[in-house]
Amino acid sequence: MDALEHQPVTLPDSDFNYNTDGYEGDAGEDGKSQDGSETLPFIDESPTMSPQLCAPQGPDGETVSPTPLLAGGDIEKGLEMKRLVLSGFLASEEIYINQLEALLLPMRPLKATATTSQPVLTIQQVETIFYKIQDIFEIHKEFYDALLPSIQQWDEKVTVGHLFQKLASQLGVYKAFVDNYKVALETAEKCSQANSQFQKISENLKVKGPKDSKDCTTTSSMEALLYKPIDRVTRSTLVLHDLLKHTPKDHPDFPLLQDALRISQNFLSSINEEIDPRRTAVTTPKGEARQLVKDGFLVEVSESSRKLRHVFLFTDLLLCAKMKKTAVGRHQQYECKWYIPLADLTFQTLDDSDTCPSIQVLPEHEIEEMKIKISVLKNEIQKEKKAPKGQSRVERLRKKMNEQESWLLLHSPTIPFRIHNKHGKSYLFLLSSDYERSEWRESIQKLQKKDLQSCMLSSVELQVLTSSCFKLRTVHNIPVTGNKDDEETPGLYGFLHVIVHSAKGFEQSANLYCTLEVDSFGYFVSKAKTRVFRDTTEPQWNEEFEIELEGSQYLRILCYEKCYDKSMLNKDDNEIVDKIMGKGQVQLDPQTVQSKNWHMDVIEMNGIKVEFSMKFTSRDLSLKRTPSKKQSGVFGVKINVVTKRERSKVPYIVRQCIEEVEKRGIDEVGIYRISGVATDIQALKSAFDTNTKDILVMLSDMDINAIAGTLKLYFRELPEPLLTDRLYPAFMEGIALSDPAAKENCMMHLLRSLPDPNIMTFLTLLEHLKRVAEKEPINKMSLHNLATVFGPTLLRPSESESAKGQHITSASDIWSHDVMAQVQVLLYYLQHPPISYAELKRNTLYFSTDV
Repeated sequence: MDALEHQPVTLPDSDFNYNTDGYEGDAGEDGKSQDGSETLPFIDESPTMSPQLCAPQGPDGETVSPTPLLAGGDIEKGLEMKRLVLSGFLASEEIYINQLEALLLPMRPLKATATTSQPVLTIQQVETIFYKIQDIFEIHKEFYDALLPSIQQWDEKVTVGHLFQKLASQLGVYKAFVDNYKVALETAEKCSQANSQFQKISENLKVKGPKDSKDCTTTSSMEALLYKPIDRVTRSTLVLHDLLKHTPKDHPDFPLLQDALRISQNFLSSINEEIDPRRTAVTTPKGEARQLVKDGFLVEVSESSRKLRHVFLFTDLLLCAKMKKTAVGRHQQYECKWYIPLADLTFQTLDDSDTCPSIQVLPEHEIEEMKIKISVLKNEIQKEKKAPKGQSRVERLRKKMNEQESWLLLHSPTIPFRIHNKHGKSYLFLLSSDYERSEWRESIQKLQKKDLQSCMLSSVELQVLTSSCFKLRTVHNIPVTGNKDDEETPGLYGFLHVIVHSAKGFEQSANLYCTLEVDSFGYFVSKAKTRVFRDTTEPQWNEEFEIELEGSQYLRILCYEKCYDKSMLNKDDNEIVDKIMGKGQVQLDPQTVQSKNWHMDVIEMNGIKVEFSMKFTSRDLSLKRTPSKKQSGVFGVKINVVTKRERSKVPYIVRQCIEEVEKRGIDEVGIYRISGVATDIQALKSAFDTNTKDILVMLSDMDINAIAGTLKLYFRELPEPLLTDRLYPAFMEGIALSDPAAKENCMMHLLRSLPDPNIMTFLTLLEHLKRVAEKEPINKMSLHNLATVFGPTLLRPSESESAKGQHITSASDIWSHDVMAQVQVLLYYLQHPPISYAELKRNTLYFSTDV
């Protein structure tokens, strides 16, 4: 194992990363990470993003004890889930055995020629490369042959625990294989370079397909196949966890499976201890700020990476600092990274932008995954607070959550804010909202109106100024939950309805519009935009928006003048920069906002007054489905009633809205995320309900966000969610399965169990959302974004199921507990290769083509 001791060992993307988020990715064919480095599936050392994997774990890294979810009437359901898990695992075992067989096929002739006058390889080379493959093959062939009849004659009396216990007891063979793995690869590589005949053999190994597969054989490399046993141990451990979850405690299998899991976990732990890679802890400066004019945390792009900086705006200069690491117990100190006298400071012009570093943006799904992890941790912390002696665990969870929130703060901002020293360098900050960028720019420009002199600080003066930052700062902590008082409001979860009425106070006519932002996980996100009111000093928008809140505490309104001059194109984001006329912020007070009536307010901004109204609906109420009283319409009417009446496979409203979005909305930034105007959506709803002849004309004239909103509203108002009340618990259990083959088997089985109109409509929507996501570089809507928008609408627990889950105590718990799983279900199908109705209905076992 000495070759492994010098590099961190990471979990291959192909495996399910069993933590609290249920995320799956795709591995490279050869078992290598994307940067080409070899990987082993025992420890995930990527900083903050993925937890360690030795065995199934909770958010703080402790091993999770599998808890059976079965009681009373759930036994039958548990047995069905257990059968699905085993069927999926059996299918992947067949593929694994075929892969081992493909490795053994050249071994025998190579061994036979080793003693002849013209050997391809020596006996020692053959034994090194194929070390323990024969033993592993025989262990799994015996296991497969014993498991197959149990599944074919499945009933409540079938026991499989002894088979898994025996499989676990033979892990010593895998230990020997792992110890030799690196040498085996190196030997195979050297032999390939030295012998063209062996190279040809090692690059073209034929792997048989499953018995009922259309594809007879596939070709694989020896390197890829030698990786398969490495991958298999973690897979078996995850399957054991799934089986225990769906096995009653009094079933004869339970103690045997528990024992097998214990052996597997101990084996993986021993491998981890032996490798013991150097751990890389992410440290974030616990930045603080100082008085004077303004200070705060900004993300700077420096040397092509993001750095969290504490920026201090003094009356005569801007200073960028970072927190110095100090010995325990000593005062925190700042280190000055750079400063610019305000007399020399300019904002980057478009012509100069090529000289600045490029902006790095992470894929949206990574940001969303981190939000999910943070929500789960928040939920865990709330539970532990109520548990006796839970305080020490709470501290560990808080520490982990702080790391993850700090990561989010560092990686989520994307709006560029460039600062230039006219005698020197340019600097690039990334901010989370236009509001924040405008605040910094205005504060600097206000100070620059004074008669400023350029200044040059001596090293002593700079040191004194930097050390004073610690006492003068006004922003003391980075905005993460761990730095907040426990008594602070957790924010609102649900839907905020906002009507932007009008604005006045403009000195001259302009083309005016407003945007709405709310805070989410410590930074602000743009959620809605009014239409442009042309050439006026008193715009009258009167537009209503429905904005989803995720623990939000503030609403911001920004008023812009629309710029149509294409010479003002910004190279950073390829968008014309509109001029901010005014901006304002209001706190979302739960008492005021949560009354059933509209609350009217005015925001004053730079002499401009914007009048608006708002009211809040909790997530529970907003997703409550009330069937329509009249069955002649389409909203609130069962989907099978509508399709039968229309003699269609998919409701007309779904087909028309999708067609219109694909025709002219697929390039629209934030399509399905940005709210449409509520009055437009209601007009379309009425038109579809009354089947007016003008629907097509209305659709072609209507704002595209209103059409997208109408489609979402249709699914939300179905009397029963599209994926049905009956199957909801099974979808929640299926998505929680750790083993990819078992999950595939279960998720396809559930889809097949839906009524035909539901299947056809779901598949139609699925393919549409995939086409929308193909334009992500333009519309900024990834598969994960779309799953976040549609998941909670298509899946929803029935009221009886909700009543069962009374242990969920708060709105934030509901969001993190249910909504995350709903998003994951839809994301699973969105990331799946195309699913055809005919293939689905053939009722065959679905499984992955790879283990």
